[in-house]
Amino acid sequence: MELNKNTIFLVLLLSITILQSSSATPNRSEPDRFIVSSCQTTQYPLVCVHTLSAYATKIRHNNDQDLAQTALTISLARAKSVSIFVAKLTKVTPGLKRREYLAIKDCIEVLGNSVDRLAQSVKELGRAGHAVASEDFMWKMSNVQTWVSAALTDETTCLDGFSERAMGGKVKRLIRFRVVHVAQVTSNALALVNQFAEKRSVTFP
Repeated sequence: MELNKNTIFLVLLLSITILQSSSATPNRSEPDRFIVSSCQTTQYPLVCVHTLSAYATKIRHNNDQDLAQTALTISLARAKSVSIFVAKLTKVTPGLKRREYLAIKDCIEVLGNSVDRLAQSVKELGRAGHAVASEDFMWKMSNVQTWVSAALTDETTCLDGFSERAMGGKVKRLIRFRVVHVAQVTSNALALVNQFAEKRSVTFP
């Protein structure tokens, strides 16, 4: 019995040590520092750092377009995943109340719109990066900002459908948890898009 206690203690101690060493990260790479610094301008900086750090090797240091493009691509992938998840709920969840079914149906529709707008934004941002004239750049970036903002509104609209107190239970929790995360990621992506637009616009003659 004493051996078991010692083993548990060592496991806990090792876990704490690993957590402390990973959170300290005194020797961050240049892309990591760039990500952490840029994410401070977003509404959800911790989510921003967490989602983008996994792609740090693909983001060139001090390249705001890489950062915005990656953030948008992540947002699109998460939105697609959640849209598929919500669509499956109507098929695998027995005994849905009519109000729940209608809320899920509306959510599927607006999430589909969000996916379409984010997909457009990813492509348009890539085209904006190759713009050689200020007017062309600003026009394309305006499109991106409008579409990403609309995508965020779509995600919020999905959440609104489950805001009523009468709308409770497991289905609501499952959807809200995932959609809230996607909305946070999209909000951060929009902030990074705005940051790129502002910095790049001043470089044109």
